[in-house]
Amino acid sequence: QVQLAESGGGLVQAGGSLRLSCAASGSIRTIVTINHMDWYRQAPGKQRELVAGIASSGSTNYADSVKGRFTISRDKNMVYLQMNSLKPEDTAVYYCNAATISGAYWGQGTQVTVSS
Repeated sequence: QVQLAESGGGLVQAGGSLRLSCAASGSIRTIVTINHMDWYRQAPGKQRELVAGIASSGSTNYADSVKGRFTISRDKNMVYLQMNSLKPEDTAVYYCNAATISGAYWGQGTQVTVSS
């Protein structure tokens, strides 16, 4: 089993920045099999969408809506999402996801609110 804990959300004005963090804990045997970690978000009334992902190789992918503004990075059992030039449409609950050999795990989410 793996537990994911997100932090770093909050209220920020448009144009501002936030850095989200996600810590993976639990079974070391499972953690070492994490091959991909992703950030998703879900805005009220909308489906959950992939924001950014990073593979164990270090390769990254981003939603078109955040390219050039968000940066995903990973350090051992941590994954980060640096969010710059935030827009009101970035307001959502942000979730961390980890894909392992035994399945995918989700965190509880952290709220990001961008005021105009």
